[in-house]
Amino acid sequence: MMGKVISAVLLVVLVCLGCSDRDDSVTMANIRVKNVSAINFDSVQVGGEDKIHENVAPNGFSDYLEYETAYTYDYIKITSGEEGVFILQPIDFVGETPLSPGFYTYELNVLESGEVQLKFVVD
Repeated sequence: MMGKVISAVLLVVLVCLGCSDRDDSVTMANIRVKNVSAINFDSVQVGGEDKIHENVAPNGFSDYLEYETAYTYDYIKITSGEEGVFILQPIDFVGETPLSPGFYTYELNVLESGEVQLKFVVD
C-alpha cells in the first residue's frame, strides 16, 4: 500500500515538473483580435501597417501576432466589405506602460454610430 502511495506522489511530481506554461518562452506581447460585433472584419490593423489580423468573423478570433511594443490600447483600423472602414485613433501613449511579454486579446465592437469600442483582456 505504501509503495502505491509513493508511486502516485512521484507520478504527480513528475507530471507537474514536465508541464510548461505557454508564457514561459514568450519574449514579446502577443495580441489577437476578437470580433464582438455583428459584422465580419475583413482586416484589422492594430498599430503599424505590418500588423494585420485578417478575416475575423463575428464572435471569432484572429491568430496572435507578436508586437515588440504594445499597450492596453492602440490605433485600430477595421475594414469590413460593404460596411466600410472604422478607426479608433488614440491621442498618445504618454504615461502608458508597454505590455510585458504575454498573451492578450483586443475585443473589438463597431457600434451602429460607427464608433469602435476596445476592451483589453489578459489571456
